[in-house]
This record gives sequence, C-alpha cells and structure tokens, in this order.
Amino acid sequence: MHCGCSFATPALSPRLPLEIKTSVSKLRASSPRTHTQINHSDDLTEKSPATRVSLPSHVDSITSTSNPFVKHCLKLRQSASYRHAHGSVLVVGAIPIREVCMFQTNKQGGVATEIECLLLHEEAQVPQGLESLGVRVVRVSSLVMKKLAGVQSIESVEAVALMRIPSSFIDLKDDEDIITDCKKWFPSAHRVLVLDSIQDPGNLGTLIRSAMAFNWDGAFLLPGCCDPFNDKALRASRGASFQLPIVSGNWNHLKLLQREFQMKLLAGHPATQKPVSRLSLEFAQSLAEKPLCLILGSEGHGLSEQSRQVCELVSIPMEGEFESLNVSVAGSIFLFMLQ
Repeated sequence: MHCGCSFATPALSPRLPLEIKTSVSKLRASSPRTHTQINHSDDLTEKSPATRVSLPSHVDSITSTSNPFVKHCLKLRQSASYRHAHGSVLVVGAIPIREVCMFQTNKQGGVATEIECLLLHEEAQVPQGLESLGVRVVRVSSLVMKKLAGVQSIESVEAVALMRIPSSFIDLKDDEDIITDCKKWFPSAHRVLVLDSIQDPGNLGTLIRSAMAFNWDGAFLLPGCCDPFNDKALRASRGASFQLPIVSGNWNHLKLLQREFQMKLLAGHPATQKPVSRLSLEFAQSLAEKPLCLILGSEGHGLSEQSRQVCELVSIPMEGEFESLNVSVAGSIFLFMLQ
C-alpha cells in the first residue's frame, strides 16, 4: 500500500544513572538493561551515555538551559540510544502523563513509580490528577520548559515527566534471544499488531494508540521501525506506549510467536494486486476465534517482500479512484474491524 498499510495474520532497563532523591516515595527498583534494536535515526548525541548526572536533593527549581540535568533530559528526548541506555524517557504534557498514571493505578491498585521527576512550569499549578503522585517536583523557567518540550509555544505545556521505560517493552537482540519463551512477551497473543518498517513516529504512535483503544494484546516492531518512545511517537500515542506491551524483534522472533500460538498472518494491502481479500464484517467474523497478527507496512515502501510472501493480503473496499489510505488511518480501520 502506498499508504504503507499491510496486515498479516499473523526489560527492564537499568536503574537510571540520574540520582533523584525523593522525600515522598521510593522509585521503582532497577531492572536489567534492554538491547535496543529499533531504528536510531533520531540519534543526535553521543551513543555511550555513561556519565552520571545528579540533581542535588535541595534543588527545587531550574532556570538555566545550561544546567547539566536539563542537558541530560534534552538528550533523552533527542536520542534513542541515550534513552534506552538510561532506561528513561521524557513525556511531555499533563494529559499523557495522567493517562499513564491512571492506567498504572487501575492495573496495580495503586500509583506505580513510573515517574522519577515531575517538571512543572514555574507559574503552573500541579495538573489535575497528578496532585497525589508523591514524586519529586522541580519548577522550571519558561525557557527551560520550551527547551525540554521541543515546541515553539509552551502555552499548552504545563508539565514534563521523567519516566522509566516500562517493563512491558522488550527489545530482542538479533537471534540471541530466539530461545526466549515468547509466551512472556504478551500476557495474551490473540491479536497482535505487527509494524513493518514504520519510520514515521506520528503514524507509529497513532497505531499503538488505536491498538490500545481496540483492545489488541500488543505490538511487534520489525526492523526499521522508529523508537516508540520518540517524542513525536509519544505525543501521537498519548501514553499508549506505556500501556500496550511492545516487542522489538526480527522475522525469526515473529515466526517463533506465530508457531507458538498458531497465528494467522494478515497484511493490509491495496486491491491493485491479486489475489487480495476484502475486509468486511463477514471476513472479520470468520477470524473471531483465530489468533492473528496484522502486519502494516511503511507508507513509502509498503509491505516488505517477506510480508507479501507469507501473509494473506487484505484490502479495504473504497469508492472512487483512491488507491490507498494513510497507514495510520487504514491500520485503525483494520484494528477496529478485526478486534
């Protein structure tokens, strides 16, 4: 699909070297480092972030963009390798922060310690729903907030959170992890979204959000996908990247998952090539009890050759002369119909 839509039936990271002492509650225990396999095209800084960055416990406000802590946070936003090496990510905006916290509260019966530090604009009130988090709050100037948020206007940005990359994200390293028990990747594997070289963070984030909204069990990222914790992907997912189990791996890992759960592979594809099945209510109902993977390809290049060979191709019926839809639009339709 020029829209890139293809459908197939188918670690925790180390404790952040950043030492933030909170007088209210302890942060979550450390976890083993994940091996990042995702596309690091957003890397703008050095890839060996071994330097320990500390924010003294007495600091409750930051006004300079030259502050080492600000520089650390900026690198977290700009560099995928830096994010995953530190196991931390910046989440911009009160709404996605609140959605992550609400999900953790509902899931675990109490607020999980995903937030390591909450950065608030110096004149802002603590956003509604975040008052009782019990985490360290640091006030920052407008200049610092603009720098951290990466937006031209901060009128709608009142909070930025430094959060742990969730344990629900698993990065499989090449074929070294092929013996991994794939039953541990997803709590359930009845419906898994598979993204094939989706490089646009807005599309990837939107698809993760749609998968979460339509109760899919998780997302599997094949090589060439952008980082789901890229700042643009996070904005598009509205916190869903912290809620939906996500696995980054290769085709060997995906085949292992398929064999283990006897999954059918479907791939979204334009109807210009035959044979292609047509998405319909009857088609969706015929697969209701069958575990499946839905594979979506990149908008620029469509499905990979391997996806086209092993998947049943499915198209969305359309009127007029339109050849395809944007991958996030087409993917959301598939996710809704096949849920």
